[in-house]
Amino acid sequence: MTGSPYTLQLEQAAAFIRDNDDFLVVSHIQPDGDAAGSTFGTAWSLHALGKRFTLINEGHMPEKFMYMAGPLSITDYEKNPPERKFERIISVDCADFERIGRVHECFGDGYRLLNIDHHATNDGFGQVNLVQADAAATVEILYDLVKTMNVPFSEELNQCIYSGSLTDTGGFRYSNTTPKVLTIAAELLGYGVPGYELAERSLETMTFAQVSLLKESLKTLSFAHDKKVAWLSVSLADLTATKASSEDMDGLVNYARNVEGVEVGILFKEKQPGIVKVSLRSAGKVDVAQLAKGFGGGGMSAPRAAPLPGRWRKRSNGS
Repeated sequence: MTGSPYTLQLEQAAAFIRDNDDFLVVSHIQPDGDAAGSTFGTAWSLHALGKRFTLINEGHMPEKFMYMAGPLSITDYEKNPPERKFERIISVDCADFERIGRVHECFGDGYRLLNIDHHATNDGFGQVNLVQADAAATVEILYDLVKTMNVPFSEELNQCIYSGSLTDTGGFRYSNTTPKVLTIAAELLGYGVPGYELAERSLETMTFAQVSLLKESLKTLSFAHDKKVAWLSVSLADLTATKASSEDMDGLVNYARNVEGVEVGILFKEKQPGIVKVSLRSAGKVDVAQLAKGFGGGGMSAPRAAPLPGRWRKRSNGS
């Protein structure tokens, strides 16, 4: 890989971190396991290098991923926006600038941003871009960057990289599970990462509210196009009745996609009366990231204001 474009990107990213300090680290709104792993993994890497950093995200980090933080804190921008501006930014797992959300409001006028991401739809919005579409997860790229910078692999960093890979490959079951992914996982297991515990925590354990919400959403399961498209929906009333939170919807879309013969699974999530967020998942043949991008979304999830599906139309007068 010597002299390859990716190697050059790694060297430029390493120089950005080496030559600067006092970083703001941010990931995408409604962070998943890879976003959490790359956020906290970047933080532990900066800590090992003696760099100052602040972690901020729009909205809260799901509690099930907070084991990666240890004593580190992350600010919820919606509840506690900082009073200062930041000049050096590291964004992780953001397919485009809009996925950063309102956190961009605390970027200084002359800010410089390092964009670390694995989505094919990434438009290179950073002044320095470390983007590898072939990577299964952003933490895979972080692993390469850590190697480039000769950062020691700590217990905390190892868990972050393993957890991000674990969740973005669906427990090493999706088509993005490459030989490199498994080689990295094997190396981290050799360092003592408790893989079975992380799988139980991140993929298997469900809250009672999550199970209750699943029961309600499965009542809405519908099919179209010879059962190649399937969708579920969650209303505000469902969230209230089950006492569920937005993070309890994580993974629901897979119940639509995983039906035999389904190529695209969709989850409609009512955010406000008349406003719905849409998540898309593909079985492999359909590029849902490009589809989402056409509607202003990005990555594997496609948030967008949209007309309400079936059961809400009369209630919302078709809005």
